[in-house]
Formats: sequence, C-alpha cells, structure tokens
Amino acid sequence: MRWPALILAVLGAAALWLWALGGADQIMWYAVDAQRDVQNAMAAALRGLRAGQPGALATLWGLCFAYGFVHAAGPGHGKLVIGGYGAGTRVPARRLAGLALGASLAQALTAVLLVYAAVFVFGWGRQQMTGVADDVLAPLSYALIGLVGLWLLIRGVRHLRPAHDHDHHGDSDVCSSCGHAHGPTLEQAQTVRSWRDALVVIGTIAVRPCTGALFLLILTWRLDIDWAGIIGALIMGLGTASITVLVAFAAVGFRESALQLVNNSAVARTLAWAEILAGGIVLILASQLVLRSI
Repeated sequence: MRWPALILAVLGAAALWLWALGGADQIMWYAVDAQRDVQNAMAAALRGLRAGQPGALATLWGLCFAYGFVHAAGPGHGKLVIGGYGAGTRVPARRLAGLALGASLAQALTAVLLVYAAVFVFGWGRQQMTGVADDVLAPLSYALIGLVGLWLLIRGVRHLRPAHDHDHHGDSDVCSSCGHAHGPTLEQAQTVRSWRDALVVIGTIAVRPCTGALFLLILTWRLDIDWAGIIGALIMGLGTASITVLVAFAAVGFRESALQLVNNSAVARTLAWAEILAGGIVLILASQLVLRSI
C-alpha cells in the first residue's frame, strides 16, 4: 500500500469515529462540562481574591491554566490549523511549536482587546461580547481555516506538477540526470517557509477569542482587578498551548516518519501529496465547523 493510501485510511477511520459515530460530540460535551466546572471555580477564586484571602491569586491563575488545557483538549480550530500545517509543510518541529505558542498567546490578546474595546468604546456587556465571539468571530475563523486548507491543497498541486517521474541518480541533493533538486536540503528544511505562512497560521487561530478568557476578563474588570484578569488570560493561553504544542510535535513526527518510508527520489512528490491530503482534510473539517456554527 502506497503511503498516501495509508494516510487516507488512517485519517478516514479517525474522521469516521469523530464525525459519523459521534466521537467529536462526546469529546466536546466532556470538554464543555469540564470548562463549566473550572469557570465556577474561577468565580469562587475571584471572590476570594477580592476578599483578600491568601493563596487566592495562585489558585485563580492555576485554574486559568487548567481551563486553557481543558479548552484545547476538546475539538478545536487551533489544533486543526497547527496539525494540518505541520503535516503538509516541512517546517521544523521547534518552529511549529513556536507558532502554536504564539497563536495561543495571540488568541488571549484578542480576548483582552475585544473586552476593553467593547467596554470603553461600545459599552457592551458579557452577553454581547460572547455573542460576537460565538456568532461572528467563530464562523469567520472557521472560514479562514477552510481557506488555509484550500491554500495548502493548491500549493501541493503546484508542487506536484514539476515533480519528476524518473529516478534520482547519485547521492547529492541535485539529480545528475536533470540537474534539479528532488526535495529540500537539510538547510532548506530548517528555514521558515515565510513570514506570511506564520502570520496566516497565527491569525486564523487568534481571530476567535476564547470565551473563558472573556468570562475572566469581564469579571476582573467589574471587580477592579484588571491586571489579574489580563495575566490570567495569558496563562490561559499557555494552558491551551500545552496541547497545541503537543499537536505540533505529533504532526511533524508523523510527517517525518512517512518520509522515512520513501527514497530520495520520491521526497518532493511525497511532500506534495502530504500538502494535498492535509489541505483537503482541513478544508473538509473547517467546512463542517462553519456549518455547525451558523
């Protein structure tokens, strides 16, 4: 079995469990229940902080990290973007992990900007903010993720076209038969694809703020302890990043393991297929998320 077929079989089985057999819903409801419990605990910690109870601040920030972790453990668009980009693009693991961390922190900053812009500019309350986050920003972020999937798919098709059918002759990075490289050199693989790629990955995740961060920031603003909420939102982002960074390393490990199964002459074609497959999967899943959110 050729590796693209194997990849399709594995991902198809995962998609079948997640979307046809209700796996995604089971994970989502578990995550929702856990997030609700953590939110209640955060509210209690905030009351303790306001009352000057010792240890209340450490408890609050610990709960913020736990909320971010639980939030990221459920089905989410951040893991979809990081996993799809990492599987389809030969970016180094540490760099992809950095993108995952940056995206999670940027998402927290989006929550801070939304809350304080809404409070001081528009005079909104919690219901209006969460409504904008869920009814406007969520579908927008899913649509942008779909565009990322389409972008990966089109780029994979473009990379597939110039791939050569003949064998690579020699051990060097350049084929002695045609004079072209059949795959990226080690130095090229260690280079960031582009700043545009990084901004796209971070932007599609950051555009939708976490509702838990909105909840925290609104409460701390009302209690006049804004600094605790802003720091807590960033800590929440670190909790989210603890999952997305793992997804980044898993995606890179999966990609490089697949590349070990092919010879040098097939690396370029294999990477092109990886982009096509990853892009197609991201596009399909993002389309489903859009339909669920509208």
